[in-house]
Amino acid sequence: MDITQLLAFVMQNNASDLHLSATNPPIVRVYGTLKRLKAESLSNEDIRGMLYSIMTDDQRAEFEKNLELDFAISFGEKARFRVNAFTNRNGSAAVFRTIPSVIPTMEELDLPPIMRRFSELEKGIILVTGPTGSGKSTTLASMINHINETMPKHILTVEDPVEFFHTSKKALVNHRELGTDTQSFSRALKSALREDPDVILVGEMRDHETISLALTAAETGHLVFGTLHSNSASKTIDRIIDVFPTGDKEMIRSMLSSSLQGVIAQTLLKRKGGEGRAAAFEVLVGTNAVRNLIRENQIPQMYSMIQTGSRYGMITMEDSIESLLDQGIVDEEEARAALMKATDEEGGDRDSGMASAAKGGASKKAQANAPMEDINADEGYSF
Repeated sequence: MDITQLLAFVMQNNASDLHLSATNPPIVRVYGTLKRLKAESLSNEDIRGMLYSIMTDDQRAEFEKNLELDFAISFGEKARFRVNAFTNRNGSAAVFRTIPSVIPTMEELDLPPIMRRFSELEKGIILVTGPTGSGKSTTLASMINHINETMPKHILTVEDPVEFFHTSKKALVNHRELGTDTQSFSRALKSALREDPDVILVGEMRDHETISLALTAAETGHLVFGTLHSNSASKTIDRIIDVFPTGDKEMIRSMLSSSLQGVIAQTLLKRKGGEGRAAAFEVLVGTNAVRNLIRENQIPQMYSMIQTGSRYGMITMEDSIESLLDQGIVDEEEARAALMKATDEEGGDRDSGMASAAKGGASKKAQANAPMEDINADEGYSF
């Protein structure tokens, strides 16, 4: 068994992730569920050999020094993989995330129409948020691809690592990868302001310096896309402001209120029948009323603004999930589980009636969140 065989297996079975961990057989995630392969357990030496076969000399040296490494590899013309190699108590381990080479369109992803309007703006900041594995990168890639295919603009991306690779079409696209092409997000953003960009994609807004520079770029006439690991629009606003020291919060509220164009929070639900997943979205649009709430630090009122802002393209996560259920895309059990999660995460800001409805009829299976039970109960994949 070598890494090429395993990656080919991942592609053939539409898996989103491949997990390699010493003392375990290879494990794949298919439509959100982990499944063990019917293969012998891997040793530390097996995994290290696989990883070293796809690393450069510099990457090997960095991995041995830091005990972890992020990088990306190409798998022929079919796909790329984002790789995180790390070390645990049993030795080497790694997770490979599938990145399709063909970038899906907004129509194929069934994104809300407001997404197209966001991508056609001239300036401001658009934030795409959600937990790991919620499809943020794919949503962003489809929006960047729309710009690339329809507008003569300069698109600059700063990522760790570069995931979807965009070939320049009507736009000029320059990708910069952390560690290879730049030393940090903040340095790349400082440099970006002198590189005549129209659109800037920041792979991850990790610290106050990066966030501050992204907001400055948005204020100075650039369209900035960024990602955060938050589960709702209001939590995204809180997360950005909370990164800064107390003395800077008022300034950041002012910057954010003047430059925010939209927040897209998303999650993935299993499709009915288990074949594939569908995205549910919460969308906040930067209207004047929303900007005033940010400026006046009235974030708890943000959810009510989304509920009443459908004419601007806003939608709550609950309404998005209900729509998937009404269309027959997801089943009732999956919808209830997702509704419970959405209402619990937002606490009192969510509509209590919706929360009650979500929780009232949910079965124990819908409420459970134990993917490892699925692994142990499943017969696994033959390899």
